Amino acid sequence: MILINGREIGTDAEGYLADLNDWSEELAGFLAERDNLNLEEAHWEIIRFMRNYFAEHGMAPNLRILTKLLKAELGEEKADKKYLFDLFPYGPAKQAARYAGMPKPTGCV
Repeated sequence: MILINGREIGTDAEGYLADLNDWSEELAGFLAERDNLNLEEAHWEIIRFMRNYFAEHGMAPNLRILTKLLKAELGEEKADKKYLFDLFPYGPAKQAARYAGMPKPTGCV
């Protein structure tokens, strides 16, 4: 459970939203702050990409799929695993999905 601006937001044990409709950019920032991250434009680019993918496919991409799609859409530099881990050190697909308000990607431990 997260309390943000006097509003309770349900989460599972790993911090993923119980109700995906509770997502907001403010919530993403709050989650990032708890992880000692400040979301910058590079983070938001990946978060928006993840949200668009989820809207189209109904699932969060795992790291393998994410890097393949990022390479095709945003270029090799932004699909690089080191670049992604620098942005999301706790696992790019898992951490970005949590910030993006979607379920944990299939195949991520």
